[in-house]
Amino acid sequence: MIVRAPRRIIAETAVAHSALLETLRKNLPEASLQVVDRIGDGWGRSPDVVEVVDFRGKFLKSCPGTRCYNCCGYKILHLGTQCSIDCAYCILQAYLNQPNLRLFGNLDEMFSELSGFLSQNRLGLHRIGTGEFTDSLLLDPFTGITRLIVPFFAKTPNAVLELKTKTNFIENLEGLDHGGHTIVAWSLNPEEIQRREEPLSATISERLEAARWCAAQGYFLAFHFDPIIDYARWQSGYGQTIERLFEAVDPSRIVWISLGALRFMPDLKPIIKARHPSSRIIYGEFIRGLDSKLRYFRDIRAEFYGFIADRIRRADPELCVYLCMESDDIWRDSLGFCPDERGGLAPMLDRAVEKKMGIAPVTDLGFGADKPRASE
Repeated sequence: MIVRAPRRIIAETAVAHSALLETLRKNLPEASLQVVDRIGDGWGRSPDVVEVVDFRGKFLKSCPGTRCYNCCGYKILHLGTQCSIDCAYCILQAYLNQPNLRLFGNLDEMFSELSGFLSQNRLGLHRIGTGEFTDSLLLDPFTGITRLIVPFFAKTPNAVLELKTKTNFIENLEGLDHGGHTIVAWSLNPEEIQRREEPLSATISERLEAARWCAAQGYFLAFHFDPIIDYARWQSGYGQTIERLFEAVDPSRIVWISLGALRFMPDLKPIIKARHPSSRIIYGEFIRGLDSKLRYFRDIRAEFYGFIADRIRRADPELCVYLCMESDDIWRDSLGFCPDERGGLAPMLDRAVEKKMGIAPVTDLGFGADKPRASE
């Protein structure tokens, strides 16, 4: 995957002297800079623009699940929004009003909020990720944020960081003191789906090679078959992808693999049709789910999950496989159990962290995370 360097930086006055903007200026010497009082949502879309704003919301949020389906209890560390990889199915096309890549320049406040949360919630285990509203590593070659956040999590006894990406931008992860507390995760699909629906992303070969490299650096890994997309050769496509995954990576380094079939808000359908006219994904057999999203029919989803889970279990019967936002009956039909029978989905994933990463939930009040300065 080719790194596409932004050619224009627009920054708000409040973060004009931030460490993040200084890093961007250093790593993007040819990019123009415009400083404005406030960046609104009416700016035109351009993949060459990156906006740096003074974020005033909560940096740490709970996963936006629904009580109708099993949720993993994940927490999202909100570092920016939008993604220029521009996958046809991306929910951000309908979810966000602002079209350009946007970074939050007040990282010191982010670290302060994160430190405060962890110090006030010292018991248990916290699974925290950055890939919900943007790709975790898309702009890391220019921001270097991983070089701040990975060492931070290395010092937290009761938290792990998951970096979710469709890129192979892993250079900044080399040589970091990660302390075994960072999971690097990739979304996977068959090659033909990647070429058709994710053409600007890293190829599957590039992702698996990056995963192999990260494992050699001591990082733990995760993979997400999400969204699983129905097409004529889906069994051979997903079967071959799983074979390639376990040829590239030792399953002992994989903490979990999630499965989630394509689902989207009805409002996204005309957007996909207009912005990605060659995509065929909106013409599948869908029904409105309990969360009001369009989903494949129940039997189609259960067949997906059962097939893929079976192929994964052939490589490692003990590997943690879970479904993203599905009901108990789908779990039973495809995996043979529901989360409540094993203590709940969140405890399942916590046990996977303890088993693979050796990180147990904290049960006393010992705590040692220090807040780094964003300028470090």
